[in-house]
Amino acid sequence: HVQLVESGGGLVQAGGSLRLSCAGSGRTFSRYMMGWFCQAPGKERAFVGAISWSGGSTYYADSVKGRFTVSRDNAKNTVYLQMYSLTPEDTAVYYCAADRYYSGSYYTPAGYDYWGQGTQVTVSS
Repeated sequence: HVQLVESGGGLVQAGGSLRLSCAGSGRTFSRYMMGWFCQAPGKERAFVGAISWSGGSTYYADSVKGRFTVSRDNAKNTVYLQMYSLTPEDTAVYYCAADRYYSGSYYTPAGYDYWGQGTQVTVSS
């Protein structure tokens, strides 16, 4: 079992940037595919980005390509989501998630086994 704790959310003006962190517990954290999702009020949880266990492969939703970057530091058991050029449409609760079994479904919440509690990102216009 792994526990995930997100941090770094907050209020930012449009055009600004934020870096979210996701700290994981456990010695096997470095073996997991990690993903980031967001959920706005009244909407389903949506894929943002994902990163392979080594960090060698990353994947992004079309809406964030070129603006967001997912990275990880396995020595610190931490995954990051760097967000640039934020818009009010990016306002949501952001969750990190761990795929223990490499389901291959990195783009859907069903592909992940463990979730953090989420961190709120609010972008003002």
